[in-house]
Amino acid sequence: MSDTPSESLISHLIELRTRLMRGIIGFVLTFICLFPFRNNLYAALAQPLIEQLPQGSHMQAIGIISPVFIPLKVAMIAAFLVSLPYTLYQIWSFVAPGLYRYEKRLVAPLVVLSTLLFLIGMAFAYFVVFPVIFNYTAHAAPENVVNMPDIGYYLDIVTMLFLGFGVSFEVPLVVFALARTGMVKIETLKASRAYVIVGAFVAAAIFTPPDVLSQFLMAIPICLLYEAGILAARLFGEKKTESAAS
Repeated sequence: MSDTPSESLISHLIELRTRLMRGIIGFVLTFICLFPFRNNLYAALAQPLIEQLPQGSHMQAIGIISPVFIPLKVAMIAAFLVSLPYTLYQIWSFVAPGLYRYEKRLVAPLVVLSTLLFLIGMAFAYFVVFPVIFNYTAHAAPENVVNMPDIGYYLDIVTMLFLGFGVSFEVPLVVFALARTGMVKIETLKASRAYVIVGAFVAAAIFTPPDVLSQFLMAIPICLLYEAGILAARLFGEKKTESAAS
């Protein structure tokens, strides 16, 4: 005897709750493992700035609880990133039974690639962008001003940069997915280059510090990644669209 709609809904809600609890437990266990290393994690995060500070300068904590709270936030962010593959697996396990076979073949690689591209974007920010930006800001202070950045404000800046560059590196995947599913034609993507350039600089103005160098370091990769997405769509996406239409 088949389940009634209400029974089916309840079973789905129970399954969703189970998957969410497993994701939360994975995050909590990862955080517990990383908690003893919270100060080391912040030291590694602050290293690109520390290396660029003038001799005799150092970071400071303005808030009373900042020396405790800021490394704790870093450990939480690190735990989220480390446990993200397991969380995505739980989400995939919940969604996959309701997908068709061709949808599974499309969605599964997209989830993996999107996560990988986001992490690559964060790595690009840490190893390429941070040294350039912090070298400029560390030596741009007036002669009689001592540069001693606040650890809380620094975390806010790098978190925003990580988020901005992580999202920016999703651009080729989004372009490829739009072309592969037939939602947007490649000719339309090519004709939209001017709008993408403007949007790239607008996004860079939002996610980066208010200096031209930082904005160019984000806007130019976005434009290049957009072109990479068009190239991937031209090589693979258009062919898949045509086969799907047939």
